[in-house]
Amino acid sequence: MGIDDRIKNTAEDLGGKAKEAQGKLTGDDAKVAEGKADQAKADLKNAAEDVKDAFKH
Repeated sequence: MGIDDRIKNTAEDLGGKAKEAQGKLTGDDAKVAEGKADQAKADLKNAAEDVKDAFKH
């Protein structure tokens, strides 16, 4: 996996954490859920890329 993909996934994860925190501060459950979903999506992308990398070596 390229470093660009890792950076994008990390940015998506951090953005999700920010959304979750904002949602908690404002009491917006939808924003909390959206933030958690963004974090989960980033984690899945990283896991998929790790599997690809494992088969390349």
